[in-house]
Amino acid sequence: MSGREILHKMKEKVGLGSSASDTGKGKSKMSKNITHGYHLVKGQFNHAMEDYVVAQFKQIEDKELGLFAIFDGHLSHDIPDYLRSHLFDNILKERDFWTETENAIRRAYRITDSNILEKAVELGKGGSTAVTAILINGQKLVVANVGDSRAIICKNGVAKQLSVDHEPSKEWRNIRDRGGFVSNFPGDVPRVDGQLAVARAFGDKSLKEHLSSEPDVTVETIDEDAEFIILASDGIWKVMSNQEAVDCIKHIKDARSAAKHLNEEALTRKSTDDISCIVVRLH
Repeated sequence: MSGREILHKMKEKVGLGSSASDTGKGKSKMSKNITHGYHLVKGQFNHAMEDYVVAQFKQIEDKELGLFAIFDGHLSHDIPDYLRSHLFDNILKERDFWTETENAIRRAYRITDSNILEKAVELGKGGSTAVTAILINGQKLVVANVGDSRAIICKNGVAKQLSVDHEPSKEWRNIRDRGGFVSNFPGDVPRVDGQLAVARAFGDKSLKEHLSSEPDVTVETIDEDAEFIILASDGIWKVMSNQEAVDCIKHIKDARSAAKHLNEEALTRKSTDDISCIVVRLH
């Protein structure tokens, strides 16, 4: 086995992906029928891959957490890489994580963003969106996000969005109240201060006065109707709807194959952005 193959096996085991065509899979020890797979594809832009993923199960005493995340960087690969290494650690350090999970996640998002801003010289300019999903004992799913990476769940064949797309056009009042503006140039998407196409993100120190890093948090019960979860960067959502994504993979039982197929479908539909996708099969 080559050094590159050994490195890939190590990354797959701990559920970390970041290279141009990373892929991996894993399964729950507590619930054998819960599996996950991820796949990344570098976009057509002339810069390094800026998407990073986390996909792993973690045992904490008698509990099991499924930790899943997509970090989509803009003008930066250092900041999403930092998030991959630190955000879940910060969440789990919160003393009331088990009792006040939503509040703990919100605090950890704020603390992590403050840490990134303090390290701006080291991490550089730019920022990152994030969508995180924590599956607790296979029964409770807690989703948080800033930006436009998205989480959806399929129940009885129907897609339900669990995250919120933070678009400048929807949050222009908050941006204006912070002293910023939203541009609407012909042929372009709305942008914060004419620059950033999302209204919330980690980092972006030069825009931070006008930009929020406050996550939206959603809690979903995993019942018998729940079939699978998709987390993906906007490289998928720019070219297909939630229901189209569900329909694309609903008959693919292997989670990694499903993630790869979804990315390939996005490429067929002419997506040019970095694409990262995690699929968690529940039943």
